[in-house]
Amino acid sequence: MKQTVERSSEQTTEIAEVQKVKTASQEVRYNINTGSLQAETGKGTGTTRQTRKEYTAARDQNFRNPRQRAVIWGSLAVIWIAVVWLTGRLLPAGSTLTSLMDRNLAPTWAHPFGTDWLGRDMFMRTLKGLATSIQVGLLAACGGGLIALLLGLTAASSKAADRVISWIIDLFLSVPHLVSLVMLAFVFGGGLAGVAAAIALTHWPNLARIVRAEMIQLKSAEYIQVSHKLGQSRLQVAMQHMLPHLVPQLFVGILLIFPHAILHEAAITFLGLGLSPQQPAIGIILSESMRYLSAGMWWLAFFPGLALLLVVRAFDVLGNSLKTLTGTGSSREVR
Repeated sequence: MKQTVERSSEQTTEIAEVQKVKTASQEVRYNINTGSLQAETGKGTGTTRQTRKEYTAARDQNFRNPRQRAVIWGSLAVIWIAVVWLTGRLLPAGSTLTSLMDRNLAPTWAHPFGTDWLGRDMFMRTLKGLATSIQVGLLAACGGGLIALLLGLTAASSKAADRVISWIIDLFLSVPHLVSLVMLAFVFGGGLAGVAAAIALTHWPNLARIVRAEMIQLKSAEYIQVSHKLGQSRLQVAMQHMLPHLVPQLFVGILLIFPHAILHEAAITFLGLGLSPQQPAIGIILSESMRYLSAGMWWLAFFPGLALLLVVRAFDVLGNSLKTLTGTGSSREVR
């Protein structure tokens, strides 16, 4: 009996030891699995963070891409200019009529830009004035670009013509810009056509110098020399081979002339040598508002001037964006 009890106690002790060993092995396995799981989780978190960093870097790099940024800002500038011009052109004629009951009103919801001394809504007058300024700028910029193109092509035809046109360009650049603009506007008698012609005749020299330099560079190109040897005339070479190469530079130059044309139209109209008082123009609005600023009617000059600044800046942004997209270089900016 005693032996049986001792054997059972020994078996119980062995069973307890085996259970302890199993429990210890299970704990070791649990710890190992837990550690591997933590390592894998940490690895996955690191990979996720790295992926996020790469995505953020790629997004920032795309945003810093000058071509994509040029497309975005150029599109916004085109939309803004189109909205201003179309709104000013489509406004009814009765939107700027006088209303003596609404004279000298400060900006309100009914009149965002206030009213003038005759009760005319300044918001409507500003939109019509901006549309007129854009029209003058378009005529002047296209006229100046055409003059620059013709003189640049002529300068590349022969050395004698190059010397004559270079002298003319230097002559126009030596005269103060505003002085020649005022003189030509006075000669042409003012008005929309006279102001556009005066601005066109004073804004071509820098663009003509760029076109001339491009033409001289193209004359030494191999395909131009081959075209001459194949029997093509100078006019054919200029129209078929040189002119397509000049289109991006010419278009950018015309766009960069735009803001200067608009500002100079407002300047000579402000001096009384531009558009007639019956035509809505920003220069006329600013000139008339000078007499009422001392009376505290600040809105007569502030809002039209701010609107003119935004339109001019939009043309500048559009020209710079197109310059970036066409790769014409920052050293070829037309002023």
